[in-house]
Amino acid sequence: MMRVLISTLFIIIFCPALLAQTKLPPVDKSPMDVSYYPANYPVLKIQDKISEPLVARVLYSRPQKNGRTLFGDLIEYGKIWRLGANEATEIEFFQPVKIGNTKIKKGRYSLYCIPYTDKWTIIINKDTDSWGAFKYSEANDVGWIDVPVQKQNESLEFFAMAFEKSATGANLIIAWDDVRTTVPISFH
Repeated sequence: MMRVLISTLFIIIFCPALLAQTKLPPVDKSPMDVSYYPANYPVLKIQDKISEPLVARVLYSRPQKNGRTLFGDLIEYGKIWRLGANEATEIEFFQPVKIGNTKIKKGRYSLYCIPYTDKWTIIINKDTDSWGAFKYSEANDVGWIDVPVQKQNESLEFFAMAFEKSATGANLIIAWDDVRTTVPISFH
C-alpha cells in the first residue's frame, strides 16, 4: 500500500513537470539560408562527388519585398546595411582568398553593404555574431570593394545570395528586387 501511495504522489508531483514542453518561437518572416562554393557542397560530400575543395559559405536571412519600396527607402542609400535581415550576414572562408585587392585570411567574417544607386560598397568585417548593423564598427573592417549595380528585368520577392564559378575563383551574386551585384572572389 505504501508503494502505491508513494508512486501516486510521485506521478502527481513530477509528471506535470515532465509533460510541460518548452514553447517554440514563431516562424521567422525572414528565414535563414546558406549558400556554398562549390554549390551544394554538403550534398556533394555525402554523395562522394566532391571535385573542388570547400572555399566559402555565406549565412544570411532572406527578407521579402512584400510590396515595399526597398532601395532608397527601406534600405537607405549611403547608409550601412546588414545585407539581409535579422543577424548580420556572415561569410566563412575555408582558405585564404582575395576580394578586390584585399587578401582575406581563412575564417569567419560579417558582410555589410553601403548601397548607392550605381554601386554597392561591400564590407568584410571581423566582428561576427551580431544583430543587424547596430554595432557595426569600421575599426573591425578587413576590406572594402565597390561593385556595380546591375538592373534586372524581373523583380525578386526574396533576397538571395549564391556563388557562381568564375575564371579566377567564384563570384558571390547578391540580388533582390530589380537589383543585382557581383562580388569577385579569387582563390586560384
